[in-house]
Amino acid sequence: MPTPLPSSPSCLRNRDAILALLRQQFSDRRQVLEIGSGTGEHAIFFSAALPHLRWQTSDVAAHQQAIAARLQAEPLANCLAPVVFDVSRDSWPDGDFDAVFSANTCHIMAWQQVQAMFAAFRAHLPGGAVLCLYGPFNYGGQFTSASNAAFDRSLRATAPQMGVRDFEAVDALARAADLQLQADYAMPANNRLLVWRRT
Repeated sequence: MPTPLPSSPSCLRNRDAILALLRQQFSDRRQVLEIGSGTGEHAIFFSAALPHLRWQTSDVAAHQQAIAARLQAEPLANCLAPVVFDVSRDSWPDGDFDAVFSANTCHIMAWQQVQAMFAAFRAHLPGGAVLCLYGPFNYGGQFTSASNAAFDRSLRATAPQMGVRDFEAVDALARAADLQLQADYAMPANNRLLVWRRT
């Protein structure tokens, strides 16, 4: 009996809502770098629905096997095998990326890694590139829901460097990387989809 593929319940819950917005934001894009592909489920789902895109999966070394297994089980010509990419130490992946997508990564990364990720955007993204970042965020230093506050406590109990990030702090990193906020969409379960464009 084959081993079940790793699966993320949150991915199954949020993918349709995210896809509805990616259809708009990535309609004129060609090559997307996904940072933190996790189980590979987002990559397969979005690649199948958006066949005009070449979708490059990436993640830290520990997640490579799970992504590769998913892509092998559900092969798509436009969904590329994962590359190892730790934003704080690895070189920017090869590719002419005009878009980046990342879901549920900023609160898992240490803040120094979030800073390193945006520094990489400044160094490597071309003018006009689009960044879509999904996850929970605070506003004005306040949680937007009791569930997000509980989630933050759970994250910090697991590892003190984790935590729900303040939108204003993340947007400041984006502005320093010459990324201008285009949209801030409310999403199910008190999440957001933030969209920036490189000036």
